[in-house]
Amino acid sequence: MSTTATTTAPGRVHAAGSMDEFDATTSRWGRLTMIAGLIFSLAGPLYLVFFGDLGVTASALFTAFAAVAGTFFLIWIIEPVTYFPILGPASMYQAFMIGNISNKLLPSALIAQARVDAKPGTHRGGLAAVMAICGAAAVHLLSLLVFVGLLGTWLISVIPTEITDVVRVYVLPAVLGAVIVQAIVSLKQVRATVVAIIVAILVQFVLVPLVPGIAMAATAIAVIATLVIVWFVRKRDDAEPTATEGETHP
Repeated sequence: MSTTATTTAPGRVHAAGSMDEFDATTSRWGRLTMIAGLIFSLAGPLYLVFFGDLGVTASALFTAFAAVAGTFFLIWIIEPVTYFPILGPASMYQAFMIGNISNKLLPSALIAQARVDAKPGTHRGGLAAVMAICGAAAVHLLSLLVFVGLLGTWLISVIPTEITDVVRVYVLPAVLGAVIVQAIVSLKQVRATVVAIIVAILVQFVLVPLVPGIAMAATAIAVIATLVIVWFVRKRDDAEPTATEGETHP
C-alpha cells in the first residue's frame, strides 16, 4: 500500500500542477481574446456613430440598449450559469467566442464526455469539452466553406422549396431534442431530470398562458426554478464529485 501511494502521488501532483497551469493560461488568454473580440465587434458600430454622420444621439443609444437589456438580461445570467457546469472554464471562453452554444457546442461537449466516460465538472470533462469544441468549430468552418462558400448557390437552386421549409421548421427542435436526450443519458441524474421536465411543462403550459407577459423570460424562470428545487430535493448523502476525479488519466 505504501509503495502504491509513493509511486502514484508524484504523478497526481504533477497532473494537478499541469492542470493549474492550464487553467491559468486559458483564463489569461481567454480574457484577452474576449476583450479583443468585444473591441472588434464594437469598432464598426462606434465608427458609424461617431464618424458616419448618422445623427445617432446618446439618448437613442441608451434607449436601444435598455430595450435589448430588458429582453435579454436574464439570458445573460442564465446561459453562463447553465453552461459552466458542463463546459468548464476553458470551454466557456471558446463557446461564447464561437457562438451557437446550445445547438452545436454543447451537444459536441456532451457527446465527447460520454464517449470518454468523463463527468462534467471534472478536469477530464473540461478537457474533453475543449477538444470537442475545437473539432466542432473546425467542422463548422469547413462545412461553411464547402456547402455555403463553394456550393451554396447551386444547392439552393436544386433543393425543392418544400424541403427547405421543412428543414427550417424542424432542424432546431431536432438538434435540441438530441441535446436533451444526450444530457439525460450522460449525466444520469434521474431526480433532476424529472424535476426539470415537470417544471418546464408547468411553466410552458400553465404559467405562460396565465401571465403572457413573461413569455420572454419563460426559459429563465424554468431554469432558476429547476435549480432551486433540485438543490432542496437532492440526496443529502450523495458523494460530491471531487476536483481530481478522472484527472490522472486525461
